[in-house]
Amino acid sequence: MDKVSENPFKNRTGGDMPLMVVTALFVTLYLVSNIMAVKVITFFGYFYFDAGTITFPFAYMLGDVLTELWGYRTARKVIWMTFVCNIIMVVCTQVGVWLPSPDYLDTTAMAYNTIFTYVPRIVIGSLVGFLLGELSNAWLMERIKRITNGRRLWVRTIGSSVVGYLFDTLPFVLIAFAGVLTMRDLMLMIILQYVMKLSIEVLFGTPMAYAVIVFLKRKVRQR
Repeated sequence: MDKVSENPFKNRTGGDMPLMVVTALFVTLYLVSNIMAVKVITFFGYFYFDAGTITFPFAYMLGDVLTELWGYRTARKVIWMTFVCNIIMVVCTQVGVWLPSPDYLDTTAMAYNTIFTYVPRIVIGSLVGFLLGELSNAWLMERIKRITNGRRLWVRTIGSSVVGYLFDTLPFVLIAFAGVLTMRDLMLMIILQYVMKLSIEVLFGTPMAYAVIVFLKRKVRQR
């Protein structure tokens, strides 16, 4: 029996508005991160990371909120649902690539095709990393909660992310960019992405998780 999350959210149904909102934002941020990942950003020619690195940690933060308030089982269902949503996105955008467009919109069509012909490879890498990273993050967060008896939220949000980001970043970068970037740039991207994601988690994600969790708990108590 799951004795971890003793809170009023645990036994709520899928129709619960807070769960719906958190789930919708989680899926949206993840889809947006995949599209943003098409663009590789560099600083001073030494640091490489994809633009999705900026938004992805906030999806992780919402994953922490899901696990904290609704437990690992619910978080796992949302993670798998997000997986399916990504596959739907890839299929739909690829259909858009195949469909013909008028000659006077060639420039727009070429731009669309350039972006969304590349997205499937990124999404494949992201899906593998996402499943490994998010599932390990949610699982470890709940285990840490048991060990700490529900205290020190920051220990489990950051501690689980240390492992989750590792399982996410390595497969994502290698699958999405191997053969496109040099080995040196791949290694730099892996290191920088990991450090940046974890830094954003520590500086912004965890404080936001605290705020969201406290806000939602207060809303439930007021009902």
